[in-house]
Amino acid sequence: MARMKRLLLLLCLALAVPGALRAGESESLPDRTLRQLVERQKELLAEAAKGGERLDQDNLQLQMQQVSQGYEALLRENPDYAPGYAAYGYLLGKIGLRKESIAHLLKANTLDPDVPLVKNQIGNFLAEEGRPLEAIPYFMAAIRLAPKEPLYHYQLGTLLHEARDDFLKSGEWTADGLTHAEHEAFRQAAELAPDRIEFTYRYAESFYDLTTPDWDGALKAWGALEEKAPSEVERQTMRLQAANVLLKQGKPDHARLLLNTVTEVSLQAQKQKLVAQLPANAEK
Repeated sequence: MARMKRLLLLLCLALAVPGALRAGESESLPDRTLRQLVERQKELLAEAAKGGERLDQDNLQLQMQQVSQGYEALLRENPDYAPGYAAYGYLLGKIGLRKESIAHLLKANTLDPDVPLVKNQIGNFLAEEGRPLEAIPYFMAAIRLAPKEPLYHYQLGTLLHEARDDFLKSGEWTADGLTHAEHEAFRQAAELAPDRIEFTYRYAESFYDLTTPDWDGALKAWGALEEKAPSEVERQTMRLQAANVLLKQGKPDHARLLLNTVTEVSLQAQKQKLVAQLPANAEK
């Protein structure tokens, strides 16, 4: 099943394969071959998703190997075809062949330096290798090339947050500049994809990281999340966050009112941590 889960990750490949035709262009033979390879992947993975435990995994692996061989033949015949290197590099990364993946992605980047997916994937590789200072130019380049792609902004914010010490030690970033850039990256991701909870939640969290927090903005963000939350436990989770912000604003009475509405059993431990911060003279 581990192998199956890994293969299912490839479903996202078809969402962002570079080399799409521009308006008015005819489809070249390499473009058609690449399109057919990606379509075949989609078919195989759709079958895998439907097959469940009854799926013939050995047969699926064999057919996926045939797709890989198709990529290799395509690149042998077209050694300067950047979209082929990009798509195959992306595929190799998703099935765990990291060294082979980065080699193909770097080749694609050399042949065509204006493919945002390639920039992003190289950045991911460098970040995972513990090389954030080398990764950030690639993430920034991906954003310049595709400013409306929320994932790229989200990944930039995540890199800035997780590798904060590395950036500060480099001397190229101040603490204020770093937290502001992180917050701005998450804001962009949330605005571009307001229905992606992982983006909007992380944006709301990023207010806590600001040197001079905008608590009114934080309350607005948590309130918007509460309105969209699909379940009561999620709505009350957002309410706990809003109560936390109110405490930081020095508004314990307002915080207590919100905390009194948190009744979910699973949230009581978090609630009590905030209740303990209420002053004894706050209204009850």
